[in-house]
Amino acid sequence: MTTAIRTEGLTKHYGRHIALTDLNLEVARGEVFGFLGPNGAGKSTTIRILLDLIRPTSGRVEVLGVDPRKGGADLRRRIGYLPGELQIEGRNTARDLLTFLADQRGTVAARRIAELADLLDLDLSKKVGAMSKGNKQKVGIIAAFMHRPDLLILDEPTSGLDPLLQQRFLDLVTEAKDNGQTVFMSSHILTEVQQTADRAVIMRAGKLLGTENVEDLRRRSPRSVELVFGEDIFADDFTRLPAVQDLSIEGKTLRCTTEGDVDALFKIAAEYELVSVLSIEPDLEQIFFSLYGR
Repeated sequence: MTTAIRTEGLTKHYGRHIALTDLNLEVARGEVFGFLGPNGAGKSTTIRILLDLIRPTSGRVEVLGVDPRKGGADLRRRIGYLPGELQIEGRNTARDLLTFLADQRGTVAARRIAELADLLDLDLSKKVGAMSKGNKQKVGIIAAFMHRPDLLILDEPTSGLDPLLQQRFLDLVTEAKDNGQTVFMSSHILTEVQQTADRAVIMRAGKLLGTENVEDLRRRSPRSVELVFGEDIFADDFTRLPAVQDLSIEGKTLRCTTEGDVDALFKIAAEYELVSVLSIEPDLEQIFFSLYGR
């Protein structure tokens, strides 16, 4: 089996409200898949259907080769899930809660919980009901990752985490991929998906705009370039380059937009005294909207 998630014509209505329309997805085993879009785009609805927490109005879905309605406990043991709105209350400590969950899995070494808690800077002796949102999120991340599941389904996973811990979380995603696990990650934070995802989609109003290989997108996407020279330059040297657009020269500073291969641009620039280079890539949202329209 090479497919971790497959949906065909997946649609969900809540009365007159259409939350999801004709969604077709295919996520390969072992890849990190970014599921992007603003709030209300249909991301959480899709995830709940994948987990059989809600049922679709129409369409088909398979998770790890199984219909989620029929997979039962055996399928759920192979999945690590982090909900977008994590609700944890009670007087139990984080250690007690995670140990209880690990016992249900039956495959988690005690040191694994401690290692993840140390990585995420979580005090396991604190009661979960008294924790901040960020610390509750850490508990949820540990619960999702600790049994090294075949499939991780993560809904807005870095919500409430500071930038350092966001990076540590992304390191966990990379480690999971290296171990052959599949990661299906919903987010509205595009940079975290850019760092880890093999492919990504953007959802809008319950519809899929398109599926793209992230590295291919980066290579073919337009980027803004600013070159500062130590001498006067001739505009004609640059205007003849086919990949250069929106060229402007102010004094000894050149600004332009370039798509694809930048080798020719920098070879011409190197013929002058070059003082500084600034190249800015657009984020995934800008790229998707430039390809599929707003």
